[in-house]
Amino acid sequence: MSKQTPVSDTIYGIDRWGKGLLCVLPSGDVGLCDPAHPEASPINLPDILQDLQQRGISSPLVLRVKSFLETRIKHLNQAFADAIARTNYQAPYRGVFPIKVNQQAQVVDQIVDYGRQFDFGLEAGSKPELVIALAHKLSRDALIVCNGVKDAEFIRLAILSRRLGYNTVIVLESLKEAEIVIEVARELGLPPLLGVRVKLTNLISGKWQSSSGDRSAFGMNTDQLMRVIDRLREEDLLHCLTLQHSHLGSQVPDVNDVRRAVTEACRYYTELKSEGVPLSHLDLGGGLGVDYTGEKRASENSINYTIDEYCANVVETVAYAMDEAGVDHPVLVTESGRAVSATSSMLIFDVLESTLYDAPDAPAVEPDDHHLVSDLAAVSGYLVPDRVRECWNDALFYRDELRALFRRGYVDLRQMARAERIYLGLMARIKEIVQNSEEDSDLEDELQKIADVYHCNFSLFQSLPDVWAIDQLHPIIPLQMLNTAPDRRAVLSDITCDSDGKIDQFILAHGVAPSLPVHSLPEDRPYYLGVFFVGAYQETLGDLHNLFGDTNVVTIDLRPDGGFDLLHEQEGDTIAQVLSYVEYDPSDCLAAFRKTVDEAISAGQIAPSERKTLIGAYRVSMNGYTYFE
Repeated sequence: MSKQTPVSDTIYGIDRWGKGLLCVLPSGDVGLCDPAHPEASPINLPDILQDLQQRGISSPLVLRVKSFLETRIKHLNQAFADAIARTNYQAPYRGVFPIKVNQQAQVVDQIVDYGRQFDFGLEAGSKPELVIALAHKLSRDALIVCNGVKDAEFIRLAILSRRLGYNTVIVLESLKEAEIVIEVARELGLPPLLGVRVKLTNLISGKWQSSSGDRSAFGMNTDQLMRVIDRLREEDLLHCLTLQHSHLGSQVPDVNDVRRAVTEACRYYTELKSEGVPLSHLDLGGGLGVDYTGEKRASENSINYTIDEYCANVVETVAYAMDEAGVDHPVLVTESGRAVSATSSMLIFDVLESTLYDAPDAPAVEPDDHHLVSDLAAVSGYLVPDRVRECWNDALFYRDELRALFRRGYVDLRQMARAERIYLGLMARIKEIVQNSEEDSDLEDELQKIADVYHCNFSLFQSLPDVWAIDQLHPIIPLQMLNTAPDRRAVLSDITCDSDGKIDQFILAHGVAPSLPVHSLPEDRPYYLGVFFVGAYQETLGDLHNLFGDTNVVTIDLRPDGGFDLLHEQEGDTIAQVLSYVEYDPSDCLAAFRKTVDEAISAGQIAPSERKTLIGAYRVSMNGYTYFE
């Protein structure tokens, strides 16, 4: 490792994936950089956590940074504006944020408030999301795009909202849905603002391939599309159809897939125009990805393009297709949710304890120990770099033989405990030899398989559901001590009692690894880990496995003077709140426990004086945080 290169870059690759939002301070702490004020000094993240702790806000918590969100909205809109100007494109860009990506009120409020200057709108895929959208004051030209399955109630509200000046577009997903719209519009005597969702045949690569192509869940094929067009024409509603929606796919990794999908969408658009459909807006859906790993290549957790390149490809492709067909340039709409919100939030938690798979010393062999215990201890005598593989093999053999003897009753528990400790001492020495070797060792991969387990104060299922469900990668790093080389490697185990509650894939400078370089846990202060780019989907998809509820959530604004302002705090769920989510009445639970205590007093199991302590402890727990305090 070069002395001139920071540990954080050579190990964790923060310079690759951090996007200028993070840095490492001389103290070794992670700093937050304000992209809105790049000249300002970075703000020490562990100091922020200490400040929040003093205010009574403890980890685990989700930390949202206002300027991180605002910068992404600005970047997306400015990139489209620049591409439009450079291409001499003759229509504007009107982005919308899909509420499903992050439905939290503070996030949606900030997006609407900051996005108003760009005529940035919202996408609603359900009735509750439409209710959220209509509770916001959007700019006059902003859109509300309604996707998904819609019943008459949904459609009625969308049509009526037009009376209030909202540009609420009902995107037709099927012929049946078109019939419901026709019926409701006739009943209300009001013209709807309509779009139509067309399935593209182009299939993207990557994790979300199934969200594209003609087997995707939503939209119509060409036959269904033409039947809807004909039906609207029959009902004299074709003039209401102004938007074509063609979803490119989710988290598109390859920019060439973007070009191909946009080209196909344009073919549908120009053909529909030739059919007399008065289209004016082309909605290209989602697809703009996030480079989670910093690899800048087309892979499941990375992308091979930037926001600027994405916008340039979209604008240039549409402009060429429309000019060639002699069609006016449409207003461009995208539903970029992940790219807008992912980088704005981070999950922070402390490590509670560790299970180590090596030991600093080894006990002496006792006279009555089985000879295999002596054989295992003897490996230490020839453990040198040239024989490290041989010693590894011997240690594994003797340990496994002793375990077999223990199971059959030939080795007692204390002998087995000494043998395990001897083995762990050998592992520590083998790790040291391999780490200090300048040559690549085939043992490095083997050693990573016996990484330590760091037990952490969070629920994977509640806060990082995509990591568990679809192997999504998020950057994870220690938040302190990054000016010193980590001396251990670990997998992360959450606080749930579930073997699936672990993280064992990590983004490092050289690629993805099955363990995370970490430091030995300090005794005098917390050891914090941060999981970054969790602002998309993670807060919305979390579940209540083991009844761990929402974490504390804090929104901050970075100040140019190196400080921060606490804009909003949302306390995490109490046990009482979580119980109510799963159909328990907390007051009934307390009454039942009180009855049990009184019955125990009557039976003479406990003294009456203990009643207050027992009920008090139950009541305190009921009102407490679901996580380790």
